[in-house]
Amino acid sequence: MSTEFTYAIDARIAVVTMNDPLAPVNNWSESSELQFEAVMDELDGIAKRGDIKGVVFTSGKPDTFLTGADLNELKKTSTREGFSENVKLLQRVLGRCSKLSVPTLAAINGPCMGGGYELALACSYRVATDSPRTQIGLPETGLGLIPAGGGTTRLPRLIGYPGVEAILSGKNFGAKAALEIGMIDRIVSAEEDLAAYAKTFLDDILSGKVEIKRKAHDFSQARDAVKEIGAEFRKKNRGRLLPAHEAVLKTVAEGVNLPLEEQLDLEREYFLDAAMSNECKGLIHTFFLRGGSSSKKMMTKGFVPKEIRKVAVLGFGSMGRGIAMECLKYLKVPVVVKDVEKALQPGREFLEKIIGGDIEKRRYKGDLAEVMKNLITVSDYTDDFKDVDIVIEAVFEEKAVKAQVYKELAEVIPVDAIVTSNTSFLSIDELQKEIQNPERFAGMHYFSPVWRMELVEIIRGKDTSREAIDKLLHFAGGIRKRPILCNDSRGFVVNAVLDPLMTNGLGLLEQGNPIEKVDGAMLKFGMPIGPIRLADEVGLDVSYHIFKARGIEQKTYENLFNDGRYGLKKSGKGLFLSDGSVDPDALQCIAYREKKEMSEEEIADFFVTEMVKVGKRLLDEGIVEDPRVIDVGLIWGAGFPADKGGPMKWADLSGISEKLFAKKIYMD
Repeated sequence: MSTEFTYAIDARIAVVTMNDPLAPVNNWSESSELQFEAVMDELDGIAKRGDIKGVVFTSGKPDTFLTGADLNELKKTSTREGFSENVKLLQRVLGRCSKLSVPTLAAINGPCMGGGYELALACSYRVATDSPRTQIGLPETGLGLIPAGGGTTRLPRLIGYPGVEAILSGKNFGAKAALEIGMIDRIVSAEEDLAAYAKTFLDDILSGKVEIKRKAHDFSQARDAVKEIGAEFRKKNRGRLLPAHEAVLKTVAEGVNLPLEEQLDLEREYFLDAAMSNECKGLIHTFFLRGGSSSKKMMTKGFVPKEIRKVAVLGFGSMGRGIAMECLKYLKVPVVVKDVEKALQPGREFLEKIIGGDIEKRRYKGDLAEVMKNLITVSDYTDDFKDVDIVIEAVFEEKAVKAQVYKELAEVIPVDAIVTSNTSFLSIDELQKEIQNPERFAGMHYFSPVWRMELVEIIRGKDTSREAIDKLLHFAGGIRKRPILCNDSRGFVVNAVLDPLMTNGLGLLEQGNPIEKVDGAMLKFGMPIGPIRLADEVGLDVSYHIFKARGIEQKTYENLFNDGRYGLKKSGKGLFLSDGSVDPDALQCIAYREKKEMSEEEIADFFVTEMVKVGKRLLDEGIVEDPRVIDVGLIWGAGFPADKGGPMKWADLSGISEKLFAKKIYMD
């Protein structure tokens, strides 16, 4: 089924209602576009006979207008010719709306995005409800595309250069914000009859009772103005412009002073450039990863989770605080936190500060006192542990310490309580040997800061039961985390795939590649931080000890360690100064060897290739079952650029996988 268009005429105003009876939202599809065109042709004939004086577009759904194209249909298109035909059709049918011989009005309720707002832009006027669900915008750049149903052409013509900025950002606006910049003409109370208001409003415009005044925009210096907007956008995005952003800028700079139809032709051609780019394919892949990686979809079919009534967290350091915070905020159940007495009050104060700040900034809806009343802090194993459903251990990263904790824990918690460790590098299989009823034990590795990072790795030990995994998936969903599942292996998934960044960065410095170039290459690629700065922030001493434990001599790390350069944040000395620049004294520690200078593109390709090799090993060894697990982990756990789709998808898109393995990693 697809979105259907029907109409009724009342007092010479036609009200067109769109509705897909089998879907929660209305979307454009080829069949719906053709039906829409037929309705436009029919209404135009009626208008030319004088039987209608205006048209109102409404949704048959109570809280959704139209959300754009069906991405499943978009995913099926792979050729420039196919995309071109799709865009031509959408431009044609929306052009049919804009050329009706009577005024038109879009009555927006709820989400109106992408092709939905392009329909509204093709209308003469726009009104929207003040419902919190009302979101208006053109988010296509978030998928590596540009609005090509006339959006890139019509929005700047309607509201001026802020329209360019809105399209570049892909931002959606509430009704009030949309009215302020001219995206809509009126706000309607969500309590009112929207269709009735829209008919009256349009009738008042036609009769002259209401006059809609719009500002004239000066586009005489469009090329320079758009160039400046692009430069500012690039500055805010770590120097990056994706093909979609470049397509938006070109469409406006080159076309805003042309006749509308000619700019629409430009819009279509630049859309095709963006749609055929690897970055677009990567972003669409990421979009489907986002929808397909929820905890519910990973649970065993038929599994019925029990309600989580109480949680225990062992350790009130930075990780324990973050884990406890998420449990308090989202599960809203008692959370018992155990640590030494001196850690308890500072931990509580930290939680109050962060949660209170999130409430103030509207990142979290809730009452601080209500949240904090569920926090129970103890320095001993009290009766508070006797009815916990799940325990998250976040104590010092040493096996002997954790083993002692598990021994003491077994005496106070129920025999069926799930036990997890937040370890980032200790073997789950080895830790499992220290647990009574090992089938209930697994790793649950969070990322820092826990309250900002969405990912959690669930690590299955040799004896971990499927029931325990399902319970942990349910728990992860309850605290709003995106889980990935893997078997035990050094570094699990994210840290294992990131390891080449940590271990190979200094090697490139030793070959004569400046720190600025090495870090700059990965920043330009899209990573949030360069490998050298990452090593400095994690701790150069950490990397030194890892190399030493592996029996690998790394002279530069050794020199840095011996010079007391453990990292700027850790010891006040590292590779960087407090202003972010490279510390020139640190360069004396680099053990230079045979020179091998590389371009930024070669450096990025080198690092990603090494990451892909690790990812392929994880697949071959059965540590993970699907390349999507790796891509989800790196995107949401390490900031791998969404426009690349994750390292494994990028390997296919860029040709790395065929170069390394003579075949693609993804089979679909």
